[in-house]
Amino acid sequence: MATKTSRAAKAPTYKCAECGWTAVKWVGRCGECQAWGTVEETGVAVARTTAATTVVEPARRIAEVDATTAAFLPTGVDELDRVLGGGLVPGAVILLAGEPGVGKSTLLLDVAAKFARTAQDVLYVTGEESAAQVKLRAERIDAVADSLYLSAETDLGQALGQVEKLEPRLLIVDSVQTLSSADVDGSAGGVSQVREVAASIIAAAKRRNMTTLLVGHVTKDGSIAGPRLLEHLVDVVCQFEGERHSRLRLLRAVKNRYGPTDDVGCFDLNENGIEGLTDPSGLFVSRTKDPVSGTCITVTMEGRRPLLAEVQSLLAESPNSQPRRATSGLDSSRVSMLLAVLQQRAGCLLHKDDSYVATVGGVKLSEPATDLAVALAVASAKARKPLPIRLIAFGEVGLAGEVRPVPGINQRIQEAHRLGFTHAVVPASHTGPGPIPAGFTVREVEHLTEALSLLIGS
Repeated sequence: MATKTSRAAKAPTYKCAECGWTAVKWVGRCGECQAWGTVEETGVAVARTTAATTVVEPARRIAEVDATTAAFLPTGVDELDRVLGGGLVPGAVILLAGEPGVGKSTLLLDVAAKFARTAQDVLYVTGEESAAQVKLRAERIDAVADSLYLSAETDLGQALGQVEKLEPRLLIVDSVQTLSSADVDGSAGGVSQVREVAASIIAAAKRRNMTTLLVGHVTKDGSIAGPRLLEHLVDVVCQFEGERHSRLRLLRAVKNRYGPTDDVGCFDLNENGIEGLTDPSGLFVSRTKDPVSGTCITVTMEGRRPLLAEVQSLLAESPNSQPRRATSGLDSSRVSMLLAVLQQRAGCLLHKDDSYVATVGGVKLSEPATDLAVALAVASAKARKPLPIRLIAFGEVGLAGEVRPVPGINQRIQEAHRLGFTHAVVPASHTGPGPIPAGFTVREVEHLTEALSLLIGS
């Protein structure tokens, strides 16, 4: 009598596409990163590859590797080259993310035209607009070039076919969420589709040594949409930021395998297109002939780049029992803390006044080094006494009223001197402010009351 041997079937496993969290059953929300709709079935464990195969290209000593093939290629946009560390690297895949309307497509179309004018073939694949719509924008921003090719495709196979036929030196995909593969289930923009599209484009870029720029969408909280794997696969991740009502746009490198990530590029988005700003400080400082109370100029560091910004404050007697605290471009909780420090540590009575504190030009100041400028602007508004002209102030203010040192003191002073300022109030430090430019006066303070008595009086 034959016997049957029953074998229990292995249950499939489920894995989060964002963080890699695993579970024994499907759930709608990841238990680790709390993302919705990212848990997918991965099936049973796959056997590992243990057999060695024939080596096609033997390993070489690192000293024998030719690095000239990976030299930087300038894009023609200096601010983008600054962020990337020198330009485009052949074979590199760059992901550019940002909110809708921030200017991603305009920036990349400008880059495509300037790169194409160097006699390099550029393929611009658009899945969000037609070729005619892209042409209209290109004419408006003067981005028409003979070596720039347009292709309106939403199918991954067709897009790869265009790459096979044209063999461009630069490929731009706008955006990666609009392409879809017929071999993968799911709609365009889904986790599985984005993973397949990105992997196929990256493989083609590495095989052809073709630089690729991918446009990525962002979620409500500002993070890049799609699987987290997308950020790990690409070589460079850039974030394009900017307020909808401001012309200023900032480009930051979140990840960069070929350069630093502590620099920032500044752009001016206007009706004629997008332009790089080598000296954007003028956008953040008001131009008034006579000094006005309640204003103070500070120097903030955006990466390694010093930028001048102006803080303005207005105080008015409040008709309510609870005064209003309004801010724009500044952290509201930090401004409230500074108001409390001014009242408790410096004797500046503000409990009956509505306070309005804002920045000029729509710039956002989140660095603690701007605390001293905010405090001086509020105190100046309370005393109705303008601060001296051509004065800057920076430093972190603690709850005890102490002014703490901040990094880059000398770099901030040099930038202020370059733009015509002659006086600075800075925090005292054991290393000192460094070399002082000729004709420039620096006063070091250890407490907020020292700065107030120096500039405003008792």
